[in-house]
Amino acid sequence: MMADPSAKNGEEALKKVADSISEQYDAVLMDIQMPVMNGYETTQAIRSLPDPELAEVPIIAMTANAFDEDRKAAQACGMNGFISKPINKTEIEKALRNILL
Repeated sequence: MMADPSAKNGEEALKKVADSISEQYDAVLMDIQMPVMNGYETTQAIRSLPDPELAEVPIIAMTANAFDEDRKAAQACGMNGFISKPINKTEIEKALRNILL
């Protein structure tokens, strides 16, 4: 049985990715506004991991802030996709298809 993949904050999310094995996670849905480390900081930390396979895991931003500058900030810190809240199934599927296929 796989451990719970969810994280309560950015630091926990970073630890889950850093402690994972290669290809354990197909993608990360990253909330931008998290305690301890926000989504931008967490993404930058993941991108700095020494294992290139872990550092390159696809990351999709999830945020209630859907302005163009928010999309640009997500891209600038290394995120691969962007979904605005409220989240719907179609948007998640589209974002995952764009980065995984």
